Amino acid sequence: MTLKELEAQLISLTPAQKVQAIQILVKSLASTVPGIEKTPGVVGGDACIVRTRIPVWTLENYRRLGASDADILNDFPTLRATDLVNAWAYAEAYPDEIETAIRENEEV
Repeated sequence: MTLKELEAQLISLTPAQKVQAIQILVKSLASTVPGIEKTPGVVGGDACIVRTRIPVWTLENYRRLGASDADILNDFPTLRATDLVNAWAYAEAYPDEIETAIRENEEV
């Protein structure tokens, strides 16, 4: 299928189907979010910023508690601004995973 053919099919979708198509595309892109990796045996296999052991859920929880990106970068000096961009993209693509991780770690 060519992109031109795909475009024609996308245009013919209902608004609800278009939303579903967008969600599928976002998920497929998120599975390849650069700078995020899961390593079995490291931080319980949670999604982390590459070259660190900092889980995405930790950063998202900081943000929910009111920390700005500047605050987070100050508190985690090994992080770069691009790391946060990647973390926010991952958190948006996998909200259930992040929510579960935050909840499980609050219970500990």
